[in-house]
Amino acid sequence: MRRRMLFSTLVVAIIAVMLLGLPLGALTYQNVYGENVAQLEREAEVIAADADSQFEDGGGLDREHFARVYPNRRIEITPAGRSEPIIVGGLDYNPRTDHASAALDAQVTSREGTRVHIWRGIGGVRDSIIRAWIGIASLSLLAIGVAVGLAMLQARRLTLPLVDLAATAERLGSGVVTPWGHRYGIPEADRVAEILDLSAERIAGLIATERHFATDASHQLRTPLTALSMRLEEIIAEADNPEIVREEGEAALSQTERLVEIVESLLGRARKSQNPEVEPVDLDQLLNQFIDEWAPMFAQAGRELRLTGTSGLTAMTVPTDLNQILATLVENAFKHGAGTVTIRRMEAGQSARIEISDEGEGIPEELTARIFEREVTSGNGTGLGLSLARHIAESGGARVELVHARPTTFAVFLPIGTDGLSRVTGPV
Repeated sequence: MRRRMLFSTLVVAIIAVMLLGLPLGALTYQNVYGENVAQLEREAEVIAADADSQFEDGGGLDREHFARVYPNRRIEITPAGRSEPIIVGGLDYNPRTDHASAALDAQVTSREGTRVHIWRGIGGVRDSIIRAWIGIASLSLLAIGVAVGLAMLQARRLTLPLVDLAATAERLGSGVVTPWGHRYGIPEADRVAEILDLSAERIAGLIATERHFATDASHQLRTPLTALSMRLEEIIAEADNPEIVREEGEAALSQTERLVEIVESLLGRARKSQNPEVEPVDLDQLLNQFIDEWAPMFAQAGRELRLTGTSGLTAMTVPTDLNQILATLVENAFKHGAGTVTIRRMEAGQSARIEISDEGEGIPEELTARIFEREVTSGNGTGLGLSLARHIAESGGARVELVHARPTTFAVFLPIGTDGLSRVTGPV
């Protein structure tokens, strides 16, 4: 591209110089030639007047005077009434034998009838014309050089952004999605750079979404898979008891359905095509079912999962999302806490509040302000669960807070259902 720009500029500059220079050269030739002819005519007029004066004085024509005053001229002076001219001057030129283009000539006739014909060599005129043409050629070459120089600067200014944009696109194609942020002062190139930066940000967002989906899916699917494994172990252990096998099979099927719901929810969030639709949820029914699913895990570990608080609460939430939030908080208490894990439900103004607490040592003080940040953990966990739980809660109009660091107590705040609170006061 740079070569094409330079070549096209050079061609345009040469054409422009020729269109201006050739007429200027011809005009210069005419001006120089015309000025020398006019000068020669003025000399002839002076010579004629001088010759008339000499003839009137009665003396002869002073040839030496004319030869001295007008050197390098051939002068023929023909007095009035005579046909033969008087030849003056040392110009080696014979108008009757030499070619007429070898000299410039001019002739005049005075008031007394004296005719003067004067010739001058053309060599000096040629030198003047050549010098003028050399000046024009020099200026033309200078103009071409300036045009080429400006073309090189302009080509560099235009091609460097394109090279840089190509490098940016190559980085983007190789997976480096950091916005380049370069601007060049050329509106079109700046627009392309801006679009590439926006594309880099979009690609970075898509990659981050995919990575978050992979980590969130692995984290969220681990809990139902663990529960499903426990149910299958119960089925194997109670193979001789049809009733227990049936109950455990139904529980395993329930866990499988929950697993499918979690996968669909995570895929919807990853694609940002699913907006959670809240609905009135009977918290007693949801929490009792949740306790039934998790109690065997705690019993197997020699611990207890307890449900207390105010019954009869209805909250506006997404059941699948609330199950994921509770599963994350209970699993966190099971893995990092100790003793009995208590789920307490209560009314909190315009919200239904569900607290999950354990009897462990609690959260270190330096982590309390950052506990909901992604990849922040107080133990050997992934640091994803609490961040994901808060994100899921906020997408459904709820929120998750750490209310006590020691003992660890998390609270889920849910909007109260449209049916209000049909309460049965007192712990269950």
